[in-house]
Amino acid sequence: MYVACRNGSLKIRKKWKQKFKEFNQKIEDRIELEIIVDAYNESERAMGWYYYLQDTMTIPFKAKCIQSVSTSPLKIDEIIEIIGMNDEENCEYDMFVQVKWKDKETLGVPLKQLKGINVDDKTK
Repeated sequence: MYVACRNGSLKIRKKWKQKFKEFNQKIEDRIELEIIVDAYNESERAMGWYYYLQDTMTIPFKAKCIQSVSTSPLKIDEIIEIIGMNDEENCEYDMFVQVKWKDKETLGVPLKQLKGINVDDKTK
């Protein structure tokens, strides 16, 4: 919903909305053509994402916990090191990565709860 504003800000909002829509379409097209191409069910789409992430992330890298997840012991703002993808059979419904935790333990945690720190463009 738009509210008419002074100085043409309504036009700016509409223009921004159009650019955002075009950007999202480019992302959707890329996902379809590069990541889940030839995937016919949820399991195949998950494996497409798994191998895409495995091939594009520059590992190891530091990451910060940005959200609490009930299946993970990580706390918000905790810094950890991602050392690899979790086993593919554990990534059918969510992407999990292996992290070094408490300087000695290796732990599988959901990638969605992490944000890379000083990572390259492919890893972002």
